[in-house]
Amino acid sequence: MHGVEAVVLVGGKGTRLRPLTLSAPKPMLPTAGVPFLTHLLSRIKEAGITHVVLGTSYKAEVFEEYFGDGSRLGLELEYVVEEVPLDTAGAIRNVAHKLREPDVMVFNGDILSGVDLPAIVHTHRSSEADVTLHLVKVEDPRAFGCVPTDAEGRVQAFLEKTDNPPTDQINAGCYVFKRDVINEIPEGRPVSVERETFPGLLAAGRRLQGHVDASYWLDLGKPEAFVQGSSDLVRGVAPSAAVAEPGDFLVLEGTSIEPDAIVRGGSAVGANCTVASGAVIEGSILFDGAVIGEGAVVERSIVGAGALVQAGVVLRDAVIGDSAVIGARCELIGGARVWPGVVLPEAGVRFSTDA
Repeated sequence: MHGVEAVVLVGGKGTRLRPLTLSAPKPMLPTAGVPFLTHLLSRIKEAGITHVVLGTSYKAEVFEEYFGDGSRLGLELEYVVEEVPLDTAGAIRNVAHKLREPDVMVFNGDILSGVDLPAIVHTHRSSEADVTLHLVKVEDPRAFGCVPTDAEGRVQAFLEKTDNPPTDQINAGCYVFKRDVINEIPEGRPVSVERETFPGLLAAGRRLQGHVDASYWLDLGKPEAFVQGSSDLVRGVAPSAAVAEPGDFLVLEGTSIEPDAIVRGGSAVGANCTVASGAVIEGSILFDGAVIGEGAVVERSIVGAGALVQAGVVLRDAVIGDSAVIGARCELIGGARVWPGVVLPEAGVRFSTDA
């Protein structure tokens, strides 16, 4: 896509996904067999954008160690580290010295979306907007800030979360900026796009355009959404060029699954895992080296790298940290989280707790 480059903001600590993000930044967590960021970068490449700047902060070195210069993905990747938290607009301003095209597409690094990226750029250019926002319609907009638009799609306001939202359109975390507008953002201090930059542009009479669609969209910030997103990628419900062949499950190399074990529902099983006889893995993610014992049931859950889930364990909507041990016949359901390295005794029962 001529005259467009991309910025991906990946500096957050991912606190809502702890304990998984204690060892890796959220965009680097395994999602349908590869770090989540791989899926976003593959869609950027598919749209014809090749120059991408990553705005990093938390565990910044991990990104460059894995992706390098981007040539493996057919991209030119550059990295800018955010030394202190600068909020969304501040993080965008922080990478401005790396930008060189007239239009800049900005992505939040934890959003899984099926939106047509060239279509957003077309909306931006045809409306001669200063900034164009991807807006998505959601069933319940009360948990989000709403963005009403007029008949021409021009943004009217940015509204905080409210019990009585006037529109079902929300900010979907993807923007196209004229590069000149990025250079106007104050430098070296925290700046919020929604609370400061966008309202300031509106007040100055600048054109903010909405690109509204009903494509697949999911914020992967919470464990239940992270599991759902991975499952949707595996099954092809969410688009990604990084998933070679969608199916009911995905298994990486070196993994051993007994013939009478069941793996389904978009589950993603990492490398060198073991799934014992009679176990059921449903709509879940197993990180590399996880071991699932005989007859264990793992539903809508995440099992960290090297974790051991012993025989007869039931996990539903649970998050198990790296190298944790879940004793035989334990039952963890309803949002239970077990921290890395913790050992739970056999037949210990925990509901919706951190261990």
